[in-house]
Amino acid sequence: MTNIGIKAVGAYVPRRRLSRAAIVEAHFWAKPGLKGLGRGTRAICSHDEDVITMAVEAGRACIDGLHQTQPEKLFLSSTGLPFADRQNATLVGEALGLNENMRTADFTGSQRAGTGALLQSLSSASGDCLVIGSEKCLTKPGSIDELIVGDGAASLLVGEDELVANFVGSHSISRDLVDHYRASHSDYDYVLEERWVRDEGTMRIIPEAVGKLLLEKNMAHESIDHVLIAGLDSRSVAKTAASCGFDKAKVHQGFRELIGHAGSADALLLLADILQSAKAGELIMLIGFGQGCDVLLFQATDLISKASLFNGVGLTVAQGIDDDNYLRFLSFNRLVDMDWGMRAERDNRTALSAFFRNRRAVTGFIGGVCKACGVAQFPKTDLCVNPICGKANSQEDEAFSGKRGEVKSFTEDWLALSLNPPLMYGSVRFDKKSTLMMEYADFSAGELSIGTPLKMVFRIKDFDELRGYRRYFWKAAPFRNLVD
Repeated sequence: MTNIGIKAVGAYVPRRRLSRAAIVEAHFWAKPGLKGLGRGTRAICSHDEDVITMAVEAGRACIDGLHQTQPEKLFLSSTGLPFADRQNATLVGEALGLNENMRTADFTGSQRAGTGALLQSLSSASGDCLVIGSEKCLTKPGSIDELIVGDGAASLLVGEDELVANFVGSHSISRDLVDHYRASHSDYDYVLEERWVRDEGTMRIIPEAVGKLLLEKNMAHESIDHVLIAGLDSRSVAKTAASCGFDKAKVHQGFRELIGHAGSADALLLLADILQSAKAGELIMLIGFGQGCDVLLFQATDLISKASLFNGVGLTVAQGIDDDNYLRFLSFNRLVDMDWGMRAERDNRTALSAFFRNRRAVTGFIGGVCKACGVAQFPKTDLCVNPICGKANSQEDEAFSGKRGEVKSFTEDWLALSLNPPLMYGSVRFDKKSTLMMEYADFSAGELSIGTPLKMVFRIKDFDELRGYRRYFWKAAPFRNLVD
């Protein structure tokens, strides 16, 4: 039988960490009972981040360290995909610069979307598959979910060789227990009473699925070294693990106190995280819950130390910055109708035919490099922009997405439209020969300076509110050796 399992891992968690205490304080006048949930922080997307941008970053963290990696499949899982009828995985693949001759698919509609995508990738032994779980958790203000969830993404490269963890087996139960739901016309989940969900759901279905897998593999609970239960808050995870018969010391909570649980992406985040600290031979049980249960079992191989070399959960969590501005969080998520002035009163219609013709440049950030003088430029043109060279038809494709740069000049514009003022832009120097005017991301006012190291990030460029379309492009963000 052919071995199949995990080859590489990656993760991305947004920098902003909203204080739960700030959320509690904002609602205390109406809901003082939330005070008990006010410890720690939750990860939140910036105004120009969403499921797509986080998926791209998580995918890059996984495959950038692998030379010439071209997965034959890409599966994207999320319950918050920005497009209901446009394959989101294809957009992510183009932003990652992957070969278009691959199979792509979106997995959605359940908190088990992440484990569902992973199981699908493990069921086929025909080439590498990049599995990405990404979730931007939109919650109703004042809800319990607002305090316990968080935004984030993780990626796993599934294949047959150079494995850091072997896939041992799985068991699934599909049972239509409606613990929560979101109607097609609604922005928010409707969540049922916590005790009923616990008693009839997690503490009944999960132990049943766990028991059947252990019986099938002729294993005891004691043989499992790490237990990962996705999509629940810390307290519920502990109670559910106990109901399964697992010792609490084996339960891996990840970074819930810092980032929250990331919905359908939580399973992949937990697995990516534990693989970076597991030891060879250890057994890892991953549990996803939502209208049933998926239980997956992995065993770390002798190559498990390789997993620690990737940009995983711990590294991206470490770059977080504290944020206690609850109103800004509401604005970022379009939960408060801010008056941005007359500059916001414009038609942002996108010429989709023009976008299609130029999508390699826009989505893939593909420019050109002159074969004669070596000057890189964006966009790619018929003539070299180097005034000393100026040769015609000398350009070869050059990907700017993976380039490092530095701030050559910058402007902080408080008059231009930005959902997170000021709008910051300027000239980026990629080397001594190449510069490009770009928008800056993830900088606070006063933080920019000449020479600041930069990396390129895929972000939301603009919204067409009238037609519900969003445009993406690349921005320049701070390069931090800690995670990059």
